[in-house]
Amino acid sequence: MRTIIHWFHSSLRRRTVGSLIVAFALLLSARLSFAQLTASAPIADPSDRRFVGVSEDWTTPSLETSHLIPAQPLFFTDDSHPDYTVYFIHLQWRWGDPLDVYLIKPNGVTNPPVILNLYSYPEDLDAYRNEIFQRALIKDGFAAVGFVSALTGHRYHDRPFAEWFISDLQECLGTTAHDVQMLLDYLAGRGDLDMTRVGMYGQGSGGAIAILASAVEPRIKVLDVLDPWGDWPDFMASSPFIPEEERAEYVKSDYLKKVATLETRDWLPKIQAKKFRMQQNIFSTYTPPTVKENMRAAAPPGTTFAFYQTIPDYIAVFGKESTNLDWVKHELSVLPLWEKSTNTVAAR
Repeated sequence: MRTIIHWFHSSLRRRTVGSLIVAFALLLSARLSFAQLTASAPIADPSDRRFVGVSEDWTTPSLETSHLIPAQPLFFTDDSHPDYTVYFIHLQWRWGDPLDVYLIKPNGVTNPPVILNLYSYPEDLDAYRNEIFQRALIKDGFAAVGFVSALTGHRYHDRPFAEWFISDLQECLGTTAHDVQMLLDYLAGRGDLDMTRVGMYGQGSGGAIAILASAVEPRIKVLDVLDPWGDWPDFMASSPFIPEEERAEYVKSDYLKKVATLETRDWLPKIQAKKFRMQQNIFSTYTPPTVKENMRAAAPPGTTFAFYQTIPDYIAVFGKESTNLDWVKHELSVLPLWEKSTNTVAAR
């Protein structure tokens, strides 16, 4: 019965897209996972003492006012592929919120550069089990990391159905921005990746989180985002993602005040990535046009822009033969050249 109720609840949320065009674009770009339709079994253990003393400040993406304790990682290795190896890693640094991570490494490459991928809510990890997708990620000798944001996929459990990513936006943004930094700590500790060349790609809510993380995390050298969420008053008032029956709650001053310290627009000028690209689907209203405009205006000098006016424009980059990550890979590859030069690449 719980599964049926949760399916109905999630289905209502997913029918808030404003048009068939938007729905088609989201299906292509997010590859929505049915795993989000069921909640995980309870995992909290009263006898678990690993995280005694953990505290977390959701008002800032910085970890300076939080104290997280990483537990011993658990992992499974799939070495059945001739050209790459898949590591499924179970990480945890707070109570009741284990983080499942896919690390895909090309074989025969010593300490490859690495790209973190964070897609928009409610996407889960299904794509990382697809061999075509896996090969695309490690193409050209790059390692790839896939994970999901808070209250998404396997991380949604033991909560009332009224609580979800938007209702608890401050928690989800703050928690996941912290996760990015903790995840980088884990990757650095492995000793088999080039942590001087770290890139990150974020989409939608994942783009917002990537921006927050980059503002406090200098290890992310190249950042690429597609339609990042933000400009919260406008987003809550006009995005078709917000259920109409709940919208009134999310435009109240108390709600907006709570998420104001994690306003993507305010953190954009602070990003520490050496190279930054912002991509936008002009044809889609999923991220409202006013939000897109305000995000562009807040972008730091030297930002590279990419615009997709139509669905065919978008499919040409994100379709079956996706070239979306080529920009990040190229910029990571020439990273040492940037450090020797003060020249900046003009935005387009």
